[in-house]
Amino acid sequence: MSRSLFRGALILVLACLFAAGRAKGQTATIDTSVPPLPGSATSMMGQAPGAGGGTLSNPPGAGGILGSRAGGATPHGIPTAVSNPGAAAGPTEGQVGIAAPSPEPISASPIPLYGTLDIPLGADDDGPPGGLTLDQAIGLSLDRNRDLRAKFMEIPQAQADILQANLRANPILYFDGQLLQFNGSKFSRAVPGGPSQYDLNISYPIDISRKRQARTQVAIRAKKVLEAQYQDAVRQKIDDVYSAYVDSLAARQTVRYTRESVRVLNGLLGRTQELLDHRQISQSDLNRVKNQLRTSRLGQLDAEESERKAKLGLASVLAITPAEAMKLELYGSIQDRAPPPAPTEELARIALDSRPDIASFRLGIRRAESDVRLARANRLTDIYILAQPFTFQNNAPYGLPSQYSWALGATVPLPLYNRNQGAIQRANLNVTQSQIQLEDLERSVLIDVERAVREYTVTRQEVEEIQAEILPTARQIRDDAHKLYIAGSTGITDYIAAQIDFNQVVKQYLDTAIRHRRSMLALNTAIGRRILP
Repeated sequence: MSRSLFRGALILVLACLFAAGRAKGQTATIDTSVPPLPGSATSMMGQAPGAGGGTLSNPPGAGGILGSRAGGATPHGIPTAVSNPGAAAGPTEGQVGIAAPSPEPISASPIPLYGTLDIPLGADDDGPPGGLTLDQAIGLSLDRNRDLRAKFMEIPQAQADILQANLRANPILYFDGQLLQFNGSKFSRAVPGGPSQYDLNISYPIDISRKRQARTQVAIRAKKVLEAQYQDAVRQKIDDVYSAYVDSLAARQTVRYTRESVRVLNGLLGRTQELLDHRQISQSDLNRVKNQLRTSRLGQLDAEESERKAKLGLASVLAITPAEAMKLELYGSIQDRAPPPAPTEELARIALDSRPDIASFRLGIRRAESDVRLARANRLTDIYILAQPFTFQNNAPYGLPSQYSWALGATVPLPLYNRNQGAIQRANLNVTQSQIQLEDLERSVLIDVERAVREYTVTRQEVEEIQAEILPTARQIRDDAHKLYIAGSTGITDYIAAQIDFNQVVKQYLDTAIRHRRSMLALNTAIGRRILP
């Protein structure tokens, strides 16, 4: 019987070795990887800075079974995973996950204009006092945005990772019987064996390298990185609100310009009809004015449609319904009424101190340094202390009294080899890599600030020059041509030519004013702080 058991066990071992050898040589021929699914352990905010240093689990090769038997011939197996409760997916995994949903593209180009334009007389109308301000639009978007709400859930999940990483290992309760009678036979002096033994022991792992504290520190710093990443997601969402809000303001202003143009041309048409009635002009002159009026009305229709589209774009950012968007009235202006910002050097300093994406990389470096400490702590496996309070030896088959005993021992892995050299080296390299990424990001931010400041400065200068010099001159030329036409000194062709020239100046002024308003808000985004209204 024993020989057949031995033969069967030998065949089983050889089969396992053969299968392992065959499996080692297999290579994948098709990429079977799939993207992470919603609800997985990956982060919606993408790769976390400093997250490439390692994992929360034990080093490779440190798993398996540790003997914890204090005495006796047969060791009691203990899985080493019990000393590593943070080995589950946690914040230190490479969080290359579901990318943040891309916002709807918002056009940054000037709104197309058709037909003649005219600037309304009087002060610029900011809209109804009870209309939606830019600050209110930002608050409404942040409150209703589902993408931000989903990303915010990363933070309490990171807190759960801290809880998981800080868990202590549970002790192991083990019970066994050894040298038991087999196949109904009984031990005796004639058939010696045994004596049968029954053991009850408790093993408890001792974390001598403070792996639990190192895991917890990594998880805490990973949470801080996520918080900074979330703040940067908010910054980008506010920039989307900036663009959509200015688009709506620009579309509303264009509608006002086209309506004023239609009003002026209606008056011109009436005066032209009077001139025709007095036979001072021809029918073709009246037809030219009618064509100008028709073109202006088409331009008004186009501007009104553009305003509806801009409101729908704003509705998408604010997470409101199209019906609510059509009723939306804004209280704001494309005019720059704020004093110039601080010098570029001061703005660059503010950006380096305020930008949350830079903060996330700085925190990522500290998290990468924690990964180094965790990798070094993972070099040493836990020591297992064994308490065996109960051991029963059955001596009844020999006519001798049975005995109770106890045992105490320890299982200490000998660190002859550093089984985590690769992980330590990787963690150290990840610190250097994170520092390089931070330097590159800081350089990029300085370029962003410089570009935004230049755009703001140039467009402000253009707006002021058009307002102070070009626009008054073009208006005077147009008005003089109008007076000469009404007086009958010139024909309608001269007046229309002057009106076309004035229309180009007005369009240039409107486009430049819109560009400048966008540059103000783009400067806020580049700096990471609201310095301009």
